[in-house]
Amino acid sequence: MNVPMTTALKGAEKLKLKQSFNPQRSVQEKIRLNAAWGAIQPIDLDLAHLEKHRIVGHLAGSESLAFDMLRTRLLQQMRDQGWRRVAITSPTAQCGKSTVALNLALSLQREPETRTILLEMDLRRPSLCAMLGASQGSDLAPFLTGESPFEDSSVRVGENLAIAASRTPVAGSAKIIGSSYLPLALSALEDAYAPDLMIFDTPPMLLTHDVMTLAKHVDCVLLVAGADVTTPKQIDQCERDIAGQAQMLGVILNKCRHQGPGYGYGTYD
Repeated sequence: MNVPMTTALKGAEKLKLKQSFNPQRSVQEKIRLNAAWGAIQPIDLDLAHLEKHRIVGHLAGSESLAFDMLRTRLLQQMRDQGWRRVAITSPTAQCGKSTVALNLALSLQREPETRTILLEMDLRRPSLCAMLGASQGSDLAPFLTGESPFEDSSVRVGENLAIAASRTPVAGSAKIIGSSYLPLALSALEDAYAPDLMIFDTPPMLLTHDVMTLAKHVDCVLLVAGADVTTPKQIDQCERDIAGQAQMLGVILNKCRHQGPGYGYGTYD
């Protein structure tokens, strides 16, 4: 997995750094946040099911090395910029963007001081529930439209990762994503749970207009390219489309069959 990332900084945005990551909170605020996160229904991971779906981010070892490296670089970049919202997308289908999003979220869950929320915004073709093997929680759409609280639409892994997904395609997804209520819902989510990171698993860029609608609600975009399905022309087109809407954080080359010498060396926390 190749994970180049942009390095341009916006000086003014650095001022948000201490507010976004590891803020100094009062005892009362910590108690409130612990109660809010505790109200989200916890789930136990089915290790055999995760392995079947190529989910390894929960493991501390060579299996998750690529995602742990991505986690480290993502955290550094987001902290430097004072960002909290990252969208993960791909040019087309079959690039593995949702697999990357879930593996990254589970890798972040192993960082005890980092609270992460993963939102499945690919309402047209949801897949996270199937990969995670979760039967608890309801669909994300009712929260995005203000019909139910977030704790009813999500599940919790450990103490610091919340995942909100959908079991079946959502009718009228474009209307939900383009609604004026969506930014209010996202702001309320940040106020209630103070996540250090919010990951948006979005539809493929070149197949729908949903990503361009969502781009104004995120800080940056991470593009997942499939080694056997994505062309350089498609990557260039995505970068042009994103420009002016959000920062392009980087491109991940997924589904590489060749791993260089030394891959898998050592163990990692």
